[in-house]
Amino acid sequence: MAGEDAQIRVLIIEDHRMFAQALQAALDSEDDIAVSDTAPTVGQGIDAARTIQPDVVLMDYRLPDGDGIDAARRVKAELPETRIVMLTASGSDEVFRQAIAAGCSGYVTKDQSVDQLVLSVRAAYKGEALISPQMLSRLVSKPGDATRPGHDLTTREIEVLKLVARGLSNAAIAEKLGIRLATVRNHVQSLISKLQAHSKLEAVATAARLGIISYETRS
Repeated sequence: MAGEDAQIRVLIIEDHRMFAQALQAALDSEDDIAVSDTAPTVGQGIDAARTIQPDVVLMDYRLPDGDGIDAARRVKAELPETRIVMLTASGSDEVFRQAIAAGCSGYVTKDQSVDQLVLSVRAAYKGEALISPQMLSRLVSKPGDATRPGHDLTTREIEVLKLVARGLSNAAIAEKLGIRLATVRNHVQSLISKLQAHSKLEAVATAARLGIISYETRS
């Protein structure tokens, strides 16, 4: 990943040229973000990702030669440090669950604002998870798995998890709880492992689905 003072290098994988250009213009207007390249297909996108090794990939869900879920898995397999934000016209629960299972760090629907997209790119770069209360509330109603990941979460880990679900960064959580940043990072890695997740976003969604936390924790 790039240094803290460096620009966030973004790769856009989107087949609608006009929309891709609009996204690029919006992101390039931000001082801390630079679009390194755009690609219209899964194949070209993966080739570009290998070459550029971007910090964040903004991935369209529907592409001419495949879908963004499969592309996300392939990118994460080759470039595990690269963060992926899924961009889709669909707000379906199934697509959302597939995206987080594929290792995506963010999920933005095309009816959301550019400001929300920018926030999602920044959050993904920092390793944070942004999830709307609406998304979280829909996942809460899903039945839990019989194996119930997360049964061994500690009280402190659940406390940290609730703050992650509210969108707080690791640094903000450390300040709020009065503990060291390194301690927060350890708690986050532990709860991700115990929830059998691949990212903060998946950990939050899994915990919500299993009833460990609820969307009210964001208030």
